[in-house]
Parts: sequence; C-alpha cells; structure tokens
Amino acid sequence: MLGLPRGGVPVAYEVAAELDAPLDVFLVRKLGVPGHEELAMGAVASGGLRVMSDDLVRTLRLPPLVIERVLAKELIELNRRERLYRGDRPEPDPAGRVVIVVDDGLATGSTMRAAVQALGGKRPARIVVAVPVAAAETRDALAREVDEVVCALTPEPFHAVGLWYDNFDQTSDEDVRALLTLNRRERLRPRR
Repeated sequence: MLGLPRGGVPVAYEVAAELDAPLDVFLVRKLGVPGHEELAMGAVASGGLRVMSDDLVRTLRLPPLVIERVLAKELIELNRRERLYRGDRPEPDPAGRVVIVVDDGLATGSTMRAAVQALGGKRPARIVVAVPVAAAETRDALAREVDEVVCALTPEPFHAVGLWYDNFDQTSDEDVRALLTLNRRERLRPRR
C-alpha cells in the first residue's frame, strides 16, 4: 500500500488497516503553473520521473526555463520529504507485487499519473489506484493506464476534491510520519 503524501496517506492508512497491509509512501510533487500553482502543468515522482501536460504547456506558452525552475524547486521538496518520511528505511520494491496507490482524490490526475508511470518501470505484478472521489474523465483516463481503478464517487459536476470531504484540513508532515509509524507498530503486534 502506497499513499501519496500528504493527503493520500490518511486515506491509505485506513485502507491498509482494513486490508492488514503494510503502508509506505510514494512521493510525487505537482508542478504548478507559476502564479496559478494549483493548476498542474505536470508532476515529478520519486526517482526523478517527470510527467508533463504538453497541451497545457503549449497553450500557456511556458518557456523551458520556467518549467526547469519549478522542477528544481519541487525536486528539493520531494527529496526533503523522502528523507523526512522514510528516514533510513529503503524505498519499497514493488517488483512482482500488487501495488495499491492511494490518494485523497483525483482532479487532473497528474500526480497519480506520475506515480503510476514511475512505479510501472519497477515491474509490479499489478497497479491498482484507489481514491474516494474523482472527476469521471480523469478516472476513465487513468483506468487505461493501470490494471484497476477503485473509486467510490465520481460526482457531476466535480469541481474539486476538497468539496467532497466534510473535513479537508491540510495533512502535516508530522501526521504522515505518525501514520506510517502507527502502521508499522500495528503490523508488528502479535495477531490473535
């Protein structure tokens, strides 16, 4: 079970608890358009894989230098979080395993797309994407890239992930670390 930090980790924690599965993180950072950071021109994942929305980049006529500056900034944050969340634990090896990738929802899907493309290069047996809510067109597009998409809600109109939560408070780095630690402790506890 891999949660996309930060917001996907609380959801992934609950899914991992239900499935009695180990939980880890897979880091992806959105590459926001300068001045409109919520608009994703792409994303970068652990290992440096970059996924770009070429149509958006062309439409906005974003120069390569602007893209490289955003990428450099997000890679610094990705590496910081990698060290913070994982410490000295190695990155999980998905080769030959079913990998469930969880986020809090899918709007454009760029961060999830970067994650599954990066994971696909590591030869998992299957990739399953699990989210509570998604834009229908994003869910459908992603379903063509992975083995399975599990999604509870695809409301119309969609607008934004946060609209479909009673509480969409920001998940902190400390929250992520605490949930990862709690999952490891629960998995070490003897079974009855």
